[in-house]
Amino acid sequence: MRAPLTSLVLAIALLAGCSPSPVPLFNQAHAAASAAPRDTPFAYAETDIVQLQAAMAAGELDSVTLTRAYLERIARLDRAGPRLNAVLELNPDALKEAAALDAERRRGQLRGPLHGIPLLLKDNIGARPMGTSAGSLALAGFRPDDAFLVTRLRAAGALILGKTNLSEWANFRSSQSISGWSARGGQTRNPYRLSHNPCGSSSGSAVAVAANLAAAAVGTETDGSIVCPAAVNGVVGLKPTVGLVSRDGIVPISFSQDTAGPITRSVADAAALLTAMAGRDDADPATATMPGRAVYDYTARLNPDGLRGTRIGVLHGPLDQQPGVAPALQHAIGVLRDAGAVVVPVQLPTEGQWEDAERLVLLHEFKAGMQRYLTRHQAPVRDLDAIIAFNRTHADKELVLFGQDLMETAAQAGGLGSPEYIAARTQARRLAGPEGIDAVLKAERLDALVAPTTGTAWPIRTGHGDDFPGGSYSAAAVAGYPSLTVPMAHVNGLPLGLLFMGTAWSEPKLIELAYDYEQRTRARRPPRFGTQALLP
Repeated sequence: MRAPLTSLVLAIALLAGCSPSPVPLFNQAHAAASAAPRDTPFAYAETDIVQLQAAMAAGELDSVTLTRAYLERIARLDRAGPRLNAVLELNPDALKEAAALDAERRRGQLRGPLHGIPLLLKDNIGARPMGTSAGSLALAGFRPDDAFLVTRLRAAGALILGKTNLSEWANFRSSQSISGWSARGGQTRNPYRLSHNPCGSSSGSAVAVAANLAAAAVGTETDGSIVCPAAVNGVVGLKPTVGLVSRDGIVPISFSQDTAGPITRSVADAAALLTAMAGRDDADPATATMPGRAVYDYTARLNPDGLRGTRIGVLHGPLDQQPGVAPALQHAIGVLRDAGAVVVPVQLPTEGQWEDAERLVLLHEFKAGMQRYLTRHQAPVRDLDAIIAFNRTHADKELVLFGQDLMETAAQAGGLGSPEYIAARTQARRLAGPEGIDAVLKAERLDALVAPTTGTAWPIRTGHGDDFPGGSYSAAAVAGYPSLTVPMAHVNGLPLGLLFMGTAWSEPKLIELAYDYEQRTRARRPPRFGTQALLP
């Protein structure tokens, strides 16, 4: 559930069907010799959920037709063609379930606003009859029950089309990991430039949405793993407040920071998915802290004039030095001002001070949470030591590109009752939340903060991990606060995202602000699956 960084401290500062064979890293020599693939016309390209539902209501479309179209597109682009390698496993019952949903519609029995809409899930989220592997061969064939959020999505009428590839174990295996790679699924590729990385760990979910392989998808995040891949793949990613969406049934890293969230092509679709996913769950105590109503319609906050009269703080930092970021951010600031917002340059007074504490928190919680999850669901391996041993036994498949130093370090961590852990958890949240985001919001009377989400995608290379440009999302992740990335610009054909962040439970306000910005900019462009700019 982490986005990548390249040292141990920085790395931790970020989290059956039709299963393809593992795909090796991109063969650059072969790609350079071939023509850049181009997309073929697709009837439902860039179509949002409201439009799909309108077509179904008018009798112009049904779920079987839509599901079959997405399955054919996955076969053409993900399994063949550019081989995006975003979809790890397909639901073998997808067409049968689509037919049942169509029959319900004909009887006037609509489950909810997602009725008949095909979605993809990151493969650390339980959804039967598919497996849940977190990308690891150690969990191949493991089929736990539906996660709570999946139960809610199905209740809203969604059709679970399949599972997406991810950074193995949600990027909590090695400080030298390659984002988007898993032993079970191989390397996911960025559709804007196939030689480049999709970020992670929700790599396949973001790539699939960007390439129109499904109507929308669900990812998970501990620190950056929704918003980073969403940004570098030119889509919308919403990381909710911890406790808004239940984590029950999701392979964990950290119960302090983990959450699932929507990855979509529009803010409106993200609001629709969040409405369906959010809710209290007795199996996840964090959801008991949710204020107000347990169910809220986030689509009601799609206000095209949402920026008027607001005060927005702009965070400047090292990302401004990345190619193309500074002019893109200045243009975004102009859009915010033109929309009626007052824009204030700000800095987080505690920027980066939580990193060491977060490192300790994640190491301790990963060890404890993994044992609890694996034991509860009777997985083939029952604790972190067993996973480490499995990887060593199958090193030719699991450890061929990078090691497992994060897992090995976590295995040596103490229990959750250790004073070191308790102090670190309190310190990390305090520095990122009350003394970080909240302090700036209060001092400047701000409605939200914005910043470049991250830089553009980087080339896929082996041997030293990701050439990660950095990110602006860590404070929100560590504090457990929401963040929402929206397409901002393109630099040499690669997308950049603009990140909106707020205090706990401020999703309605962030959706309102981001929707207004999105409608004014229309910055999203579909990918062209280019192979240009390959490294020698």
